[in-house]
Amino acid sequence: MARHTYPSLVAALAGAATVFGFAPFYWYPLPVITCALLITLWRNAVSARAAARLGFLFGLGCFSAGVSWVYVSMHDFGAMPAWLAAALTLLLCAYMALFPALAGWLYRRLGAASLLATLAALPALWTLTEWLRGWLFTGFPWLALGYSQVPASALAGYLPLAGVYGVTMAVILSAALLNVLWARAIAQCGQGWSRRLLSVLDRAALLALVALWTGGYVLGQLNWTLPVGEPVSVALIQGNIAQDLKWRDDRVQSTLITYRDLVAASDAKLIVLPETALPLFLHNVPQNYFDELRAQARRNGGDILIGAPERGDAHTYFNTVMSIGSAPQQFYRKSHLVPFGEFVPLKLLFGWFLDVAQIPLADFSRGDEHQQPLAVAGQRVAVNICYEDAFGAEIARQLPQATLLVNVSNVAWFGHSIAPQQHLQISQARAIETGRPMLRATNTGMTAIIDPRGTVLGVAPEFAPAVLRGEVQGYTGATPYVGWGDLPVLAGAVLMVGLAWWRRPRDAGPVAPI
Repeated sequence: MARHTYPSLVAALAGAATVFGFAPFYWYPLPVITCALLITLWRNAVSARAAARLGFLFGLGCFSAGVSWVYVSMHDFGAMPAWLAAALTLLLCAYMALFPALAGWLYRRLGAASLLATLAALPALWTLTEWLRGWLFTGFPWLALGYSQVPASALAGYLPLAGVYGVTMAVILSAALLNVLWARAIAQCGQGWSRRLLSVLDRAALLALVALWTGGYVLGQLNWTLPVGEPVSVALIQGNIAQDLKWRDDRVQSTLITYRDLVAASDAKLIVLPETALPLFLHNVPQNYFDELRAQARRNGGDILIGAPERGDAHTYFNTVMSIGSAPQQFYRKSHLVPFGEFVPLKLLFGWFLDVAQIPLADFSRGDEHQQPLAVAGQRVAVNICYEDAFGAEIARQLPQATLLVNVSNVAWFGHSIAPQQHLQISQARAIETGRPMLRATNTGMTAIIDPRGTVLGVAPEFAPAVLRGEVQGYTGATPYVGWGDLPVLAGAVLMVGLAWWRRPRDAGPVAPI
């Protein structure tokens, strides 16, 4: 029993520790170390099944520590019973843990003893399973390993070239090289005819690790895009409307006044309000209210982006951002919806969720996938709403036409948790991938201005009404990632797995030292 308990405990604790590599901690070397430890556990596992169990426990530790804020949204704000919210949160974490379990199982099946499996197949397998998690059932790519390197790690330099999944592959390759060096150091403790060969392999692994990180640093110094036009003044409005009060009828008027007054105090050319800032369907907002906002935007010589629900027909409504001001009125309608937050899949099976969770407007309709940037304030603005910016390839659809990225969010659902900081880190990754500034307007935090290198230039205090002001430069051109998306990384990963499968040992028994 102890033989299985110790590795299982180490795997779960290593997974939980991995969360410290992400925001708000930003200890980016830590995921490389914890993944190297996981690889050691996998190589010492007695079977592929045991490796899968260790991968599952690693994932369960990571996601339980990293996305526990889902409980807050369901229980604290969705009024779900505590036991049910806890059970569903654990079920989500267990589902996500299946993907590192699958990577471990396949790694052992491909022959964990070989350098080819460890240095080629394993980074490819992890990347493919992580991408699968970000795609299956509309996807949940939160805590993809690549985000842990944003913005300070040298590996973040691969974002404009290969996107976040390319950085994930670099993280696992770094962990695999570290694991090889670790195994070599242990092997060097003995004496034998192969010592010179081991020394050569030591140097090769160390050189490859240094080259990987140096290459990322060099790429991070390149300017993939160019400034265009004059800088634009911006004001990002943070209303700080409590989630449990937001949709109450007796609070609608005070919410409208809050945003009207914050806008009236802003002289920026581009003013951005958060997701569903106005707690009314657009057609129910008093016309004189829009007239006041439009007049303010025109006095500033620019435009305002307003988040609000929009009624389509009797059976459809959208999570929408509308522009008003000097430019013609334009709309962006959210296309990538959150399962069980903005729509309920397979209603025959999960319709009960709407009865248990008190989530307003929980059945949005999807906007078109190929909407064009909004031409406002002299810029071409690629709008994305909340969780949409977790999908890099989808953000790239509006590029290279767009000069700025704008994300509007309402993360009040997650209370005083680490979710807003994690979301900010995701936005930093999108800025680096696309070579564009990212403006984030949120209800309660983290409202921020991010430059094309992922640096946060300004951030509003959390849980306070605020107007974050600044000047932002638009950019033109396209990073390689904008041009080709995730396809090269995924295709390369498939080829590496195929090669390892072709060269796999026929007997996947106990692992010998590398």
